[in-house]
Amino acid sequence: MESVETIDGLSRTYKVNVPKADLQKRFDERIEEIRPQMNLKGFRPGKVPASHVKKMFGKDIMGEVVQALVQETSQKTIEDADVRPAGQPEMKMESDMEKVLSGDEDLAYEMNVDVMPEFEPIDVKKVSVTRPVADITDEEVDARLTQIAEANPKFDKRAKTAKARKDDAVVIDFLGKLDGEPFEGGAAEEHTLVLGSNSFIPGFEDQLIGVKAGDEKDVNVTFPENYQAPNLAGQDAVFEVKVHEVRAPKTPDIDDEFAKGLGLEDLAKLKELVNEQIQNEFTGASRAKAKRNLLDILDEKHDFDLPPKMVDQEFNQIWQQLQAEMDAGRTAEEDKGKSEDDLKEEYRTIAERRVRLGLVLAEIGRVAEIQISEQEVQQALINEARNFPGQERQVIEFFQKDPNAMAQLRAPIYEEKVVDHILEVAKVKDETVSKEDLLKEDDE
Repeated sequence: MESVETIDGLSRTYKVNVPKADLQKRFDERIEEIRPQMNLKGFRPGKVPASHVKKMFGKDIMGEVVQALVQETSQKTIEDADVRPAGQPEMKMESDMEKVLSGDEDLAYEMNVDVMPEFEPIDVKKVSVTRPVADITDEEVDARLTQIAEANPKFDKRAKTAKARKDDAVVIDFLGKLDGEPFEGGAAEEHTLVLGSNSFIPGFEDQLIGVKAGDEKDVNVTFPENYQAPNLAGQDAVFEVKVHEVRAPKTPDIDDEFAKGLGLEDLAKLKELVNEQIQNEFTGASRAKAKRNLLDILDEKHDFDLPPKMVDQEFNQIWQQLQAEMDAGRTAEEDKGKSEDDLKEEYRTIAERRVRLGLVLAEIGRVAEIQISEQEVQQALINEARNFPGQERQVIEFFQKDPNAMAQLRAPIYEEKVVDHILEVAKVKDETVSKEDLLKEDDE
C-alpha cells in the first residue's frame, strides 16, 4: 500500500493505492479459505476447484476483498499519519471498479478526513463560576399548595334547576349505540364527569353544558380515526344520557383532611414534599445557569481552528430546525425581518460555538478519564423509548442497530458528566438572586 498526504488546515486528503498483485494475493487467499466449506453440484464437498470458484463467484469475492482492503488500508493510513479523525472519512474511488474487480487494475481511492485540532484546555481548577441560588419562602410554599388545591377541587351539589357550566361535574348514566345497537364498553351508571376535562370523546362534554338534574339528552359524537378500539374508530355514535346531579367546583381547605385525600399522612407531610419539589426545581435552575456561565467562560478562553465538516454538520442541523420552525409559522421574534444571509451568518456562529465547546468538553473529559457506564446508556435508551408509547421495542431496536443514533444518545450523558466534574473542581461562588431571576430563561 502507498499513500500520499495533502494538508489543508484541519482537512487531510490521502491518496491510497493498493497494487493489483496484493489484491490478487488476498483474492486467492479468500478462495482457499472458503473452498473447503463449499458444496456444489457435481463436486465432492470441499473439493470444488479454485478455478471453478473463480468462474462462478470471482467478482463477488473480489468485491468482498476490495471492501475489506479499503477498511483496513484507510484505518492504517490514519494510524500511520498519527491523527485523530473528527468524524467519518469521505471516500472517493479513483480506479475503474470493473477493472479492479476483474483483477486488471490497482485499487486507488482518495480519502478526505477532518482531524481534531491540537489545543491545551484551560486548567478547570482555576475557573471561577457564578451559581445563582434562591431561598424558598413560606409564601412560595403556600402558593404551590394553593395551586395543588385548585387542581384538586371538591364538588358541591348545585340546585336542581342549575345548568351545568364548564368545569362543573355532572353525575350521569349513559348508553352508547352504533346504528341503534348498544356496543360493548359504551355504558355506565352514576359516572362523574368534569366538563372541560377532555376525558371523553371529543364533543361529548361540550354537548352537556347547559344540562340540569333530571335532563335526558342524546349526545352525538364521532370516534377519532385513531381510537384504541378498532371497531369504533371513525364511527358515528349516539349516547343516551340521563343527568342525576350537577356539581360546582370548590377549592378545598388546605388542611390535614386535604392532605389525606392526596394519600399523605397530614398537612405537614404535604408541605415537606412541596418544599422538596420546589428545592429540586431551584437546584436544577441553579445548575443550568451555572453551566451556562461555565460554557461562556470556556468559549471565551479557547480559540482554535475547527474541523470544517463538523461545523457544516452542526450548522445544517440548526438550519433545518430553524426552517421547520419558520415553515410552521413559529419564527423567533428576534429573527423576523432579517435576511437569509444574516440569519445564516448568525447561526453559523452558534454552530461554531457548539462545536468548539463540544471539543473542549471532550478534551477535558478525556484528560479526566471520564467514562459513561453501560447502565447509564441503557437508562437513557429506556427513557427515550418511553417517549413513544406502544413503540418502545421498535425504538430500542432502532438505536441498537444504528451506531450514529447511539452516539447521539451518549453525547449529552457525557457532556453532563464533564460539566459536573468541572463544577466539582472549579471555584464555584453562590450568588443569591430572586426566584424570578433564577427561573428566568436565558437567551439561546
